[in-house]
Amino acid sequence: MKLVPLSEAIGRHVRDGACVALEGFTHLIPFAAGHEIIRQGKRDLHLVRMTPDLVYDQMIGMGCARRLTFSWGGNPGVGSLHRLRDAVEHGWPAPLEIDEHTHAGIAAAFCAGAAGLPFAMLRGYLGTDLVAENPRIRSVECPYSGERFATVVFVIRLLFLIISVAILVIAVINIGHNFFIQVSERRREIGIMRAVGATEGDVQLIVLGEAAVIGIVGGLLGIGLALGIGLAWNTYAAANIPRFPFKPSSWFEFKTWIWASALGFSTLFCILGGYLPARRAAKMEPAQALAQN
Repeated sequence: MKLVPLSEAIGRHVRDGACVALEGFTHLIPFAAGHEIIRQGKRDLHLVRMTPDLVYDQMIGMGCARRLTFSWGGNPGVGSLHRLRDAVEHGWPAPLEIDEHTHAGIAAAFCAGAAGLPFAMLRGYLGTDLVAENPRIRSVECPYSGERFATVVFVIRLLFLIISVAILVIAVINIGHNFFIQVSERRREIGIMRAVGATEGDVQLIVLGEAAVIGIVGGLLGIGLALGIGLAWNTYAAANIPRFPFKPSSWFEFKTWIWASALGFSTLFCILGGYLPARRAAKMEPAQALAQN
């Protein structure tokens, strides 16, 4: 685990519109993190906390929050949270959506999120008024299909993996075919290069270099297309998909290593596709290549 200054951690990981949970009780309440979020002017946050307390009241009062998921709104020592009430009752300093649960419900939701599950199940809500007040609290019948569901998810992932590998193999074959055609059409050019002193290594390097350039350009175009589709979907999801606890601010991970891997794979497979055509071009005899044209 890398330790970084609090200001850097907030700036790097808390984006506008993010879902943020600052838990802790009494002397463990993270006031410093809350104040840093206020200092950096974060907006439209979905705040999550069992007991919002004063730190969340301050963040709400400074206009950082758009939505609050909580289980008890108040402070044992000072009572009501006045900025929370202003936001809910008067829309000041900004309207605030509330998503009320029980302590047990929030704790179960944290466990479900840590386990990568879409929701948590517990008996505690049955017979309470929260079910009628919060439409996000729903019930399901035990389907006895946990293992079957896990198997379906695995099969779907395996299918996508097979499709991805097949696409890569087809791409390599297609690239190789295109370069074979290019080498055949450029026999005279290759013959002239060999006649004026280019070695087999020089010719092979030229063809592989062209393949690498095609891979880099194609990779950059693919990254741009993926980024555009991802941003378009995030915009659509933000406007059309109803908000729910722990709804991600972004449905895709735009990380540097992912883009670098995509660019590296596109370049690598283009070079692999151009390898055999490059060897064929390098083995051409100058006199034979010139004679055929």
